[in-house]
Amino acid sequence: MSPDTLFGGGPALPPAYPERAAWGTAPKLRQWQAEALERYFTKNHSDFLAVATPGAGKTTFALRVATELVDRGIVNRITVVAPTDHLKRQWADAAARVGLALDPNFKNADGRHGHGFIGVAVTYAQVASKPMLHRAKTEAARTLVILDEIHHGGDALSWGDGIREAFEPATKRLALTGTPFRSDTAPIPFVEYIEDGAGIRRSKADYTYGYGQALKDHVVRPVIFMAYSGQMRWRNSAGEEMAASLGEAAVTKDITAHAWRTALNPTGEWIPAVLAAADRRLSEVRRTVPDAGGLVIATDHEDARAYAGQLKKITGESPTVILSDDAKASEKIDDFSAGTSRWMVAVRMVSEGVDVPRLAVGVYATSTATPLFFAQAVGRFVRARKRGETASVFLPSVPHLMILANEMEVERDHALDRPENHAEEEGFGLDDSLMEAANREEKASGELQKQKFEALESQASFDRVLFDGGEFGTGGELGSEDEQDFLGIPGLLDPDQVTMLLRQRQQEQLSRRGRKKPEEAVLEQLPSVADHRHLTELRAQLAKNVSAWSARSGMPHGVVHSELRRICGGPAVAQANEEQLQKRLAKLQDWFIGRK
Repeated sequence: MSPDTLFGGGPALPPAYPERAAWGTAPKLRQWQAEALERYFTKNHSDFLAVATPGAGKTTFALRVATELVDRGIVNRITVVAPTDHLKRQWADAAARVGLALDPNFKNADGRHGHGFIGVAVTYAQVASKPMLHRAKTEAARTLVILDEIHHGGDALSWGDGIREAFEPATKRLALTGTPFRSDTAPIPFVEYIEDGAGIRRSKADYTYGYGQALKDHVVRPVIFMAYSGQMRWRNSAGEEMAASLGEAAVTKDITAHAWRTALNPTGEWIPAVLAAADRRLSEVRRTVPDAGGLVIATDHEDARAYAGQLKKITGESPTVILSDDAKASEKIDDFSAGTSRWMVAVRMVSEGVDVPRLAVGVYATSTATPLFFAQAVGRFVRARKRGETASVFLPSVPHLMILANEMEVERDHALDRPENHAEEEGFGLDDSLMEAANREEKASGELQKQKFEALESQASFDRVLFDGGEFGTGGELGSEDEQDFLGIPGLLDPDQVTMLLRQRQQEQLSRRGRKKPEEAVLEQLPSVADHRHLTELRAQLAKNVSAWSARSGMPHGVVHSELRRICGGPAVAQANEEQLQKRLAKLQDWFIGRK
């Protein structure tokens, strides 16, 4: 039976619709939502895990499930659990628009929700603080529990145990996530884990709708990543002056981390230059999307305020600043979403779930490096309103972030069993405990980090563009023709048009360089050390990508290297030239996005 036959008949559903309904209230279902709905009622289990990329419409799907269950008399109470206060209000507003009254103002001290409501919208922290209260409420009625961004339930010491205790008696549990992976190995409540061929237990979703498929269906926007590098100088805790190029692969993790923080320091030249470039990009997008807005994601309150001041100098307009200790934060987000102003600056709290559809340009100005946080942050820009809108995210040119940007289309599961060194392989050893603190400033840890070094100087330069697993551009100075080629890309393009245009711009850059005076070309090729450094960077990038593929596939590192060498040819990595290394990197990118 087709989804159309089961839920109302009519012609086959297209993947997406050009008109975008209010958050969570689409009167019709997209194709994936209808398929997931059919799967839900066909399976008819107590638990159902739906994994759908941010911006695809998980809320609409969940509210349709809730409406069907209420209409059929299967449940008579609904509890929505969300990560933040802002999100629980968003859920209540969306539910009200489809005729379901949820109380987002319910407090544990109240004991029961107000009359006229079918249920409540609460936070994970709220449930974890009084799990037996919520268990009693769950047992008192036939309850559907919607667990939004269920990966937050993986903290076994607090939230996870509380969620399990509170909602074990529920009649139905619907778990939703756009990013079902965590760096830790704590099991997530009510999620099924299946052992794979390598003996690793991985989460099993009942329905999955990934970014790659959503992009093909025009449900989400294509994301163009603009990477900026530059020279950094700082003083370490021993009083020594250090210098490095941002994103240089052949350096230690500490040097990379300090160069990164130096770039983000508001007193240097890097962040103002990148903010100005991002604003030029936003101006280009607003030619065809007049209400397009931008979001800067900052590390802490101090940086956020400083970035806001720099944006005011650049644009002449005061940006909206969202701080976690601001009682009016939700109101400010709603006002920005409904308005036409240019920029919003936030400290992590807008990274997950918050819906501001007009966001089209982002600046990733935070040192948080986990795959989970990165995916949630980028997810703020991918929600499509009409076909052709593109998103642009500006990044520090740091190897770990470049890998994450190139893996946008990779679908991940949550793995419970991993090698002891898995955290080291993933980047900087940061785990997703950072996400549990995503809505507070963490002043103490921020100050501690800042005491370890002193940023002295930063300069920015355009590095490259990343899109659909490919890299484009040959670098360039700020304000150069090479940079403007990419900042001036139109704001309305289909994914295929983006790829074609990026290739065209890169070819134009190469042609310009080929037309340089002979002495200029010779000067560019003179230093042999440049080739040596580039090879070192390529080898380091290959090692990181092989490590990521090994973690995903279960193949040992040596086997991955051997298979790449068999397919692409050439000697061992240490003896391979640039062309051979690039060939292997390209083949790995094919594997990550499902092209064999």
